Amino acid sequence: MSELKPDSENTEERLSDIPEEEKTETQTSTAENTDAAEETDTTGETDIAAPAEMQMEAAAVENEQEAEADVSEESEQKSESETSKTETRSAQVEEEEPPAASEDEDFFYDDNDAYEARRAARQERRNKSRRRKKRIRIAGGVIVAAAAAIGIGVGFYGEELQTFFREQQTKITEMAKSIGTKKEEPAQTASTETDSETEVENTVTPEPETDADGLSKEDKALYRRAKHAANQYDYDKAIEMLQASDTYQTSEKFQHAVKVYQKKKDSCVSWPLDQVTHVFYHTLIKDTSKAFDGDYKSGDYDQVMTTIDEFNQITQSMYDKGYVMVSIYDMATADENGNMNAGEILLPPGKVPFVLSQDDVCYYHYMDGDGFATKLIVDDEGKVRNEYVEDDGSISVGDYDMVPLIDRFVEEHPDFSYRGAKGIVALTGYNGILGYRTDSSYETRPDDLDADKVKWLDEHPDFDLNTEREGAMKVAQVMKDEGWLFASHTWGHQNVSQISLEKLQADTQRFKENVDPLIGGTDIIIFAFGADLTSVEDYSGEKFEYLKSQGYNYYCNVDSSQYFVQIRSNYFRQGRRNLDGYRMYYNPELLSDLFDAQEVFDSSRPVPVPTMG
Repeated sequence: MSELKPDSENTEERLSDIPEEEKTETQTSTAENTDAAEETDTTGETDIAAPAEMQMEAAAVENEQEAEADVSEESEQKSESETSKTETRSAQVEEEEPPAASEDEDFFYDDNDAYEARRAARQERRNKSRRRKKRIRIAGGVIVAAAAAIGIGVGFYGEELQTFFREQQTKITEMAKSIGTKKEEPAQTASTETDSETEVENTVTPEPETDADGLSKEDKALYRRAKHAANQYDYDKAIEMLQASDTYQTSEKFQHAVKVYQKKKDSCVSWPLDQVTHVFYHTLIKDTSKAFDGDYKSGDYDQVMTTIDEFNQITQSMYDKGYVMVSIYDMATADENGNMNAGEILLPPGKVPFVLSQDDVCYYHYMDGDGFATKLIVDDEGKVRNEYVEDDGSISVGDYDMVPLIDRFVEEHPDFSYRGAKGIVALTGYNGILGYRTDSSYETRPDDLDADKVKWLDEHPDFDLNTEREGAMKVAQVMKDEGWLFASHTWGHQNVSQISLEKLQADTQRFKENVDPLIGGTDIIIFAFGADLTSVEDYSGEKFEYLKSQGYNYYCNVDSSQYFVQIRSNYFRQGRRNLDGYRMYYNPELLSDLFDAQEVFDSSRPVPVPTMG
């Protein structure tokens, strides 16, 4: 706390330093001018503690004004013999006292009556000045006394008195200032206040709609959108957005940005499509203690699942190595007749494209209580998140699986996505999709309904199929808006290499009836079990012809090699690499282009990882 130190000794000295009425004219005039100098120096403030240099300055002014007063007195004596100019000059002199006396200026020569009148007027002004300064000194004393008293009180009573002190000090200071500024004429003061108010009123203007670059809020928003598109390597879109704006012709900032984006576009190289890798995951493990608890499912989870910690490290490693997510639609396009055409991926040097996918994003009943998320939702901010059931039955909302984790990563690193692309989500349908129980069997309850569905329905007597489907559709739409694609994983998680054509046909129809309407349809199929219709040769045969007739143009298996891409006239085919416990444990060398498996491998994962078969 700061300590107030008013100069009380100086204050007492000045209060007693008032000239007596019987002092000589010269002394009186000197006192008047000294007082005037003091008023000028203080500038309306209370005389509590004037600095020494200010006192010296006031003394110099006093001496100068004494000399002026003596000269004025001499001129006034000479003017006593000039009676003809008495009355007219007298009034003028009372209103305006000249700054200096000069013998050759006629209006300084008055008769004796005029001299006496002027002397009396001057004396009255001196008396008014003394009274005014006396009031100021009294106010100053009040300030000193209040400051001292309150300062002592503050030391004993703390913050409450500090607040009171500040309030009183403000009031006292304002009172002193008002006393010191009353010398202005009332009419002039009123006029000044009015003019001041008008000036302030005129200067208060709304926040400018444009900045120093001349850009409006709308222009700046457009500029940010264009910049975001450019960050995701869509330079054509960024350039088009800026050039289409009316601001472009007058904005140097817009024009410069277009030049930069064009230069970056020109530096991009076309990536070989047969050297685009495709990686995939299953549902991510949130709680390893539950997933790896030693029951009959633990081995399967250890083999084919990935923990959240592993996933985040892999994602960061791939980003650091320059990998960029691309859409499978960037690699090839299909016309309305299903004819395929090779696409083009343009990236700056050092960037490497890859395709991302995730299987079985349905949150099956058998996974309940095993440390996995239970569904995808849209939160209050319009973002896709997960629900997770805690041990006490409460529901937590967060980023517990691949979709929201990738969304959050791209929010922070937009250059991880090529033109807004995300991954492919492969869906079955027999337990519904995205954690919603959307299959018609939940409503019809056939006699062969499996035990997991029966148990879930018993626990949810308020089940409504339409409500579940509406929830799934809402999430699916937001995901598509964010760049995600959907694929069929077959309705019943079928091995297409082993089932009959008839069973494939029946399964496909159930997918189209129960899943397609919720996701808006899809022309991508990702085969379950890593199976495929054929080996490395081109597709042919009844199963392929049937799937092609149902609108499927893109086909993905599990291959595990770094690259496997076929672009044919009537289909696109790509092999995928599993980033799971089995691959990290048994074949870490196959993943070295992506990340260091030893560094990523979760220490909570049981070893040895069970072998396949």
